[in-house]
Amino acid sequence: MPGSGEDPALRSREDPALRNRGVTEHWHTRGMPSALTHPAPVRPPAAPRRPRGSAVARWVRRVIAGTVVIGVVLVGGTAFRVWQVARIDDYSRADAIVVLGAAQYDGTPSSVFEARLGQAYHLYTKGVAPLVITVGGKQVGDNYTEAASGKNYLKNRGVPADRVLAVETGSDTLQSIEAVATAMRARDLSSAVLVSDPWHSLRTRTMARDAGLDAWTAPTRTGPAVYTRESQFHGIARETGALLWYQLTHFSADFKYTAEQ
Repeated sequence: MPGSGEDPALRSREDPALRNRGVTEHWHTRGMPSALTHPAPVRPPAAPRRPRGSAVARWVRRVIAGTVVIGVVLVGGTAFRVWQVARIDDYSRADAIVVLGAAQYDGTPSSVFEARLGQAYHLYTKGVAPLVITVGGKQVGDNYTEAASGKNYLKNRGVPADRVLAVETGSDTLQSIEAVATAMRARDLSSAVLVSDPWHSLRTRTMARDAGLDAWTAPTRTGPAVYTRESQFHGIARETGALLWYQLTHFSADFKYTAEQ
């Protein structure tokens, strides 16, 4: 009886029902694998592997994104430098004042060219250099070169003829700069202050230094290139593209002005 202090083991040996139940339970479990008696914990299903094509697509997207970032930084940095150098007015003494040519109409400088010539005249009267060099060729059918038109303008303003050198060649900035560098070396001249539009300054200075000149800039502050915000933005955008093209290819890329000349 429960509570009588009887030994349970002794009672199981004496009670056939208890003894048979123990044998039955032992028989049911003795030959079974441990995996059935002690099942392993259930693991979540593994994530499906991504196809190889998705890895390639990710790599391509990263390359494209990196290229776009580099392009934005390069273009933005160049545009900033164009704007930065455009603000420089260096009136240090030089061997010559070089005026980059622009359109002329039968000997009369366009408004863009006249603004540059006016700045060159101002620098000459300030004693920045004893010589003014005008440069630029002519279009088919023209009677005057840009250089000759510029020289006549300065003579009419009172600059002595022997103080103006007309280099009558060059149909773009690079050709003009190279022609000026050749003419200056022939006269044992090496330093030049360059006069053009503000946004043109960095490219002309870069080309002049590449041609072996000691060059800096003092651009015009008048004329169509600086009339409006629109013309200023257009000038910066144009010169950013032209400078990048020159640095990439060492060829000139001169774009026409949208401002009235």
